[in-house]
Amino acid sequence: MANTAYSDLRKPITIDRIEIFPVRYPTVMYFKFFEGPTGAGRAAVIIKITASDGTIGWGESVPVPRWSHETLEGATAAIDKYLKPVLIGKNPFDLDAIHDAMNKEIANSFSTGAPITKAGIDIALHDLIGRASGLNIAEMWGRATPDDLLLSWTLNPKTLDELPGLIQKGKDRGFQNFNVKVAPDTEFDLALCRTVKELAPETFLWADANGGYDLSTALAVAPKLADAGVDVFEQPIPANRLTGYQELRKQGALPIILDEGVVSPSDLIEFIKLGCCDGVAMKPARCGGLRSARLQLEILEEAGQMFLGSGLTDPDISLAASLILYGAFGLKYPAALNGPQFLGASVITEPFVPNAGRVRIPKGPGLGIDIDETKLAELVEKSKAT
Repeated sequence: MANTAYSDLRKPITIDRIEIFPVRYPTVMYFKFFEGPTGAGRAAVIIKITASDGTIGWGESVPVPRWSHETLEGATAAIDKYLKPVLIGKNPFDLDAIHDAMNKEIANSFSTGAPITKAGIDIALHDLIGRASGLNIAEMWGRATPDDLLLSWTLNPKTLDELPGLIQKGKDRGFQNFNVKVAPDTEFDLALCRTVKELAPETFLWADANGGYDLSTALAVAPKLADAGVDVFEQPIPANRLTGYQELRKQGALPIILDEGVVSPSDLIEFIKLGCCDGVAMKPARCGGLRSARLQLEILEEAGQMFLGSGLTDPDISLAASLILYGAFGLKYPAALNGPQFLGASVITEPFVPNAGRVRIPKGPGLGIDIDETKLAELVEKSKAT
């Protein structure tokens, strides 16, 4: 496995200050995870870490309470009251020791405790290390990235009548590949997938159930989804139904891709040993950050399994981390990174704007992005009213 301590780049600096900015990015299209009575928009905690020599790193935690157990308020309090005190004074280059300290303070349960919250810290430290070293994160790993990444357009219509218009909106922006949200209505799901293949026959069609089927339904619908043109079946049943995943993989109707249940590298090793999956939909924001995600991609490479690139509708800072990771590891499939599709604000000087269904991969030191702190301050103020 890779060295994740960056001892060869290490400088005699320490973490001097950690600042946090809870925000809500406005949304511009319907997405089922961001509607409800608990606050409008896409919640995030932007993190600014300053080292003793003045070097700054930016990160972002992106909690989604309708997808996970983590909330904006919980992530904010966890960083401020629990993680910040144990990280001040540590050397930012020693990520192994830093993750050990975070996991001691907020302990593991079945897997890593508060992984989405910790991911923001991890991303900020990768950015800081890169800036202190003058290297892009991919260069820190001894890897290179292409200029851009191919994206997939996310479809989650409320009705089938909406579908042609949503597909055309993606095509108008240059997208040729589509991913769909399915479950629990199999009749609706099959009609959805058939329509997508009719209107975009060349698409890599990726169906994500977010654990929304029970096992018998998933086993029944998987061959029908394959007949409808679906290429991969992501998280068909709840994450803790391990024997169910074994049955689905043995059935062999579609490649079975895990998401929500894979948080730490040790989780992934167990799932592979148990024959539960054909691959993983990777999300650095879900699994504790780039350190964990990088190790998991190496495990998948060694096991000969697929990796798909996706996200948690990541805003700019978290999105930059995913773009670099997927580019560095040679992602072969369109990435379901839909932050630019659904979010209506940016805090970086050069926002990520897809062109012809592709988006640039940042190349500068660290994350390769610059924060516009005026934009950030405005977003903080607007978020207080939502």
